[in-house]
Amino acid sequence: METVKLSRIVMNLTPELYSFLKSNELESDIVLRYGLDHLDPGDVIEIIQVSIAEHRKDALLH
Repeated sequence: METVKLSRIVMNLTPELYSFLKSNELESDIVLRYGLDHLDPGDVIEIIQVSIAEHRKDALLH
C-alpha cells in the first residue's frame, strides 16, 4: 500500500487534467493498494471522480 497526494497521481499520469482540479482536491490523500506504478489513466479518472464527489459532499455538509 502507498499513500500519495492526488496531485502526484494526476501529474504522473494525466497532467492535462491538473488545471481542472481545485487545490483542496489536489491535496487529497489517496491510498493505493498496489502503488502508483500500477495505475493507468482510466484508474486516475475514477480516483478523480470519487475525490470530487467526496469534496462536494463535504461542502454540502458545512
